[in-house]
Amino acid sequence: MRKPILAVLLITVFVALALPQTPKGTITLHEPDSPFVAFNIWVKAGSQNDPQGKEGLAALTANLLSDSSTRQDSYEQILARLYPMAAGYESSVDKEMTVFTGRTHKDNLAAYYELFRNAILSPAFKEEDFRRVKTQTMNYLKQSRRFSNDEELSKELLFREIYRGTPYEHPEEGYVTSVESITLDDVKNFYARYYTRENVVVGVGGGYDRGYPAKVRKDFDTLAAGKPESVPPPNPKPLTGIKVLIVEKNTQATPISFGYPISLLRSDADFFPMMLANSWLGEHRNSVSHLYQVIRERRGMNYGDYTYIEAYPRGYSTQVPPTNVSRRSQIFEVWIRPVAMTDPGTLHNRTLFAFRAALREIELLVKRGLTKEQFETQQTFLKNYIVNFGATLSRRLAYEIDDHFYGIPEPGFLALARKSIDAMDVGRVNDALRKHLQARNLQAVFITADAQGLKEKLVSGVETPITYAGKQSQSVLEEDKIIAAYPIPVKEEDITIIGINEVFER
Repeated sequence: MRKPILAVLLITVFVALALPQTPKGTITLHEPDSPFVAFNIWVKAGSQNDPQGKEGLAALTANLLSDSSTRQDSYEQILARLYPMAAGYESSVDKEMTVFTGRTHKDNLAAYYELFRNAILSPAFKEEDFRRVKTQTMNYLKQSRRFSNDEELSKELLFREIYRGTPYEHPEEGYVTSVESITLDDVKNFYARYYTRENVVVGVGGGYDRGYPAKVRKDFDTLAAGKPESVPPPNPKPLTGIKVLIVEKNTQATPISFGYPISLLRSDADFFPMMLANSWLGEHRNSVSHLYQVIRERRGMNYGDYTYIEAYPRGYSTQVPPTNVSRRSQIFEVWIRPVAMTDPGTLHNRTLFAFRAALREIELLVKRGLTKEQFETQQTFLKNYIVNFGATLSRRLAYEIDDHFYGIPEPGFLALARKSIDAMDVGRVNDALRKHLQARNLQAVFITADAQGLKEKLVSGVETPITYAGKQSQSVLEEDKIIAAYPIPVKEEDITIIGINEVFER
């Protein structure tokens, strides 16, 4: 009997030794039937690593790598070589993460990977490329950020106000004055400090050949050695009462963002119960959510109203959650899309009515919790909806990277989410939402015309009733009276007004 057992053990050992081992610092997602190969190179640095006075350096460095010449090819040659492949690559910088991502068909893998690898490992650092990328950044900072998307601007300002005094305070792209001061030498020094073999994680997914991830890892191990000093997690100050920032801008509609820090991360036990509660309250760009029904569907006040328990930058451009924006600190955030302003006699009534409605619904949810029927309906929706989160190879690979950030074990977030949502009950969800939700201590941001008028209405506590162009149900009109008078306990000294041209100047 011993010989067969020994033979089986030996065969098992030999097979294990023959299988390709995943090298350290490598994340793989092998999908052998896929005709594509995807890359996700994670540099463990982000805007939190920007030196003081050089805010935006991490983003400018990544942009220069992904959108410029290499030592092997000019920028024009790179574009010409990528074009027939119908492929490209890009970079993304968040508070704690820089990622370089790309995908190509297996038939083009060798030619594509050469360009992708060289962009990160062999940047040319040409002065003309630097000037071009920096000019594009400055145009964005001075014009696009301030004048093209008030909704996203209000969300960025909300994060700044909540995280003042922490490494999360400044936006990833930096300030006007800080980016103006960045030189090519600053970029080279940042690259040398943070683009090291110990600080880079290689992600490869799709239908690659056996041993291919090890080849990629070997290439990236040619980076210089070095492990940069870690940045302590941000510790935002607790909010007491309602703080308000009003940005004066000539606009016809007012976006509103408000929120507060929460002690909740994706790896926490309360995350999935809160994910369901948040989905019921304000699932991103979904008409099934409660706030959407209250503010848009019943009253037609704006385009949408959503809530978040994780960072959701550039929400205007995506239906599903962004990936690779993992953070060690999160906020609960409410996004009220622009509310149209009316005649001078009732200016800001609709804005404050929408704000009051959102505050009231959060407090009602905390007080009442979800009913069993509401819970079961949302449970079914979310369990099926989350399938969309990993709809592409690149997104599935990106989630693998995020799992590594948060320390989420196999089978990973996407699989655990469905399993956890299926297993939870309404009591667990209500316990979590009562622990993490509130509407009395928060930061709010408004971008609007007549900022002083809005401030006066906030401080006075005056009722802000609204009217309708058509007939409205009696039940809605009765509820409107309650909402219009709903208290917003804010003090005059807790309201700040700035002009649009002051936004993110420094």
